[in-house]
Amino acid sequence: MTVCTGNICRSPMAEIVLRRHFEAAGLDVVVDSSGVSDEEHGNPIDDRAGVALARRGYTAGNNHVARRATATDVGSRDLVLAMTARHARHLRALDPTVDVRLYRSFDPAVTAHDDAPLRDTPLGDVPFDGLLDIADPWYGGPDDFETCLDQIEAGADGVLAHVRAALAN
Repeated sequence: MTVCTGNICRSPMAEIVLRRHFEAAGLDVVVDSSGVSDEEHGNPIDDRAGVALARRGYTAGNNHVARRATATDVGSRDLVLAMTARHARHLRALDPTVDVRLYRSFDPAVTAHDDAPLRDTPLGDVPFDGLLDIADPWYGGPDDFETCLDQIEAGADGVLAHVRAALAN
């Protein structure tokens, strides 16, 4: 499950990108998304996110309905991918036993630097808060949605490899 704030931009974009990657790899994996807030509950994917996805050949998420993550949602997922450190803290508060990771921690270009946190580092209240956050495009324009999608696509192969390895065990 991918998780952002309102579940209308980043997390549904990541859901759509990951679903395509898993399908192309022949993996039967359920991918969904949610938000930490209910402010957008029931709303469709942001039009600007849909446009950015469509430009790159993705299905634009026309059937998406925003929803808030619950403790039951979080506890029933094998992997929860937070878009920001703030989202990760919120999700861990719902269920401290769940495997919550920052989505961007799967981007090798970000995690390859000596000053970047390790992929499996527990977050808690870490000093590098924000370093691995997916940019929030909400207050920006089309370029901000493209940047967000760039960051999501950059981590998708890493997420795929992680899930593939988990399924092999």
